[in-house]
Amino acid sequence: MAPFTLAHLSDPHLAPLPKPRLIELAGKRALGYVNWTRNRHKYQRREVLDALVADMKAQAPDHIAVTGDLVNLALEAEFAPARAWLDEVGPPDRVTTIPGNHDAYVRATFHRFSETFAPYLAGDDGRIGFPSVRRRGPLALISLSTAVPTLPLMATGTLGRDQLAALAEVLERLAAEDVFRVLLVHHPLKSATRQKRMTDSADLLAVLKRHGVELILHGHDHIHSTMWFEGPNGNIPALGVPSASALAHGRYPAAAYNLFRIEKDNAGWRCEQTVRALGTGFQIGQIKQARLI
Repeated sequence: MAPFTLAHLSDPHLAPLPKPRLIELAGKRALGYVNWTRNRHKYQRREVLDALVADMKAQAPDHIAVTGDLVNLALEAEFAPARAWLDEVGPPDRVTTIPGNHDAYVRATFHRFSETFAPYLAGDDGRIGFPSVRRRGPLALISLSTAVPTLPLMATGTLGRDQLAALAEVLERLAAEDVFRVLLVHHPLKSATRQKRMTDSADLLAVLKRHGVELILHGHDHIHSTMWFEGPNGNIPALGVPSASALAHGRYPAAAYNLFRIEKDNAGWRCEQTVRALGTGFQIGQIKQARLI
């Protein structure tokens, strides 16, 4: 079987932010809008995102995973441009996306992500819901959603009992097949801050300890991240990436994406990671290569 290449980017936070209507700037959105106009617009840049995506396309990956936060304040006017951008990244059979906390910023537009990006969310059975499973080459891409509206100043995520129970059933079924299982989730499984954590990460870790996957991909923290979690047959790598539109600022690195080269290795699997990141002059280059499995 030929190697399969999976690209992973996250948190594009598409700019520019449309001008909100006054009625939309209530509660949490008001704080988010102030933060955008004072700070975030300086380092969430569309030209950075375009350069990163152009470089990613040049690598000709077999599939692309986008792990959430396509929009910023979940304004009605943000979703159509975000869908147009994703269509440029690739067609639904070559691209999978999941929602992040910014895509579910407020209850009023909580439903808009699934409506707008339905072809990119649907599992192979055509169902829109989580968990979903998409089989691409030797991979089984398992999508989860931690996207829930939260109070101001909070960016937590939650899976919930129903999604966790369904995930256990999916993983039990896939365990009997010769597939490389990739779990897509927006929030990391371990967070340094209470305000940004996945509230039921311990329950997810318990499911993974019993049933296992080969690889976990996430976003949310806007940093390079590699963590390892216990599975039934060894440790599972979990990797995060910086925001795909970010200039380097403070403790946050410049935009980057991951490439994973996956192939059979006798009775097991081999997975190699390549990190490509924004450098000077909006040039994208390789900054790391490592074997994970």
